[in-house]
Amino acid sequence: MPAGHQTGRPKKNYKQITIFILMFIFGHIGITLGIFYLLSHLSSKNDFWVKVPWIAIGSLLPDFIDKPLGRIILAETIGSGRIFAHTLLFVLLLGLAGYYLYSRGKPELLIIAGASFCHIFEDQIWNSPEVFFWPLLGWGFPKDTISGSFIEYLMIIFSRSYDPEFTEVFISEIVGLIIIVLLTGKYINEKIKQNSIV
Repeated sequence: MPAGHQTGRPKKNYKQITIFILMFIFGHIGITLGIFYLLSHLSSKNDFWVKVPWIAIGSLLPDFIDKPLGRIILAETIGSGRIFAHTLLFVLLLGLAGYYLYSRGKPELLIIAGASFCHIFEDQIWNSPEVFFWPLLGWGFPKDTISGSFIEYLMIIFSRSYDPEFTEVFISEIVGLIIIVLLTGKYINEKIKQNSIV
């Protein structure tokens, strides 16, 4: 019997849960940092390392908002960890506010908006159009296929993120972790070179 498989659970629900948890902490942070790092090489500004804290915040912001809101505060009515902050509307509004501040010399919110967009892109939210295009297709959100308390919900996500049985999730976490390690090594190496020059 595959690890994580529950006796009596319909095969359809098992697949839905596998698809639902596409990426966790290391996957979101690492892959989003990698995207921004590659994009920074297309820009004349060499300020990637300054952006890292804001990229990290933005890469997890949709979950920081939706998981407590949808699974704790509105658990009885919504019961989903992917609601308002996983919508296209959210990142567009965040991006507009970010651009306004960027034009006044404050780029942080725009960076967070870009990283949040990467988050919902990595989650493949377009596979759930009711969420992605909310509220164009209705005001409701589909409920999670994972039931239970918020702690149980987090424990299931955590365990499956590092279970090779859930291949796509496991690979995204490993890739994200590798990117984080490589970028950390590059940052340390650059600091060593700068100190040796001084």
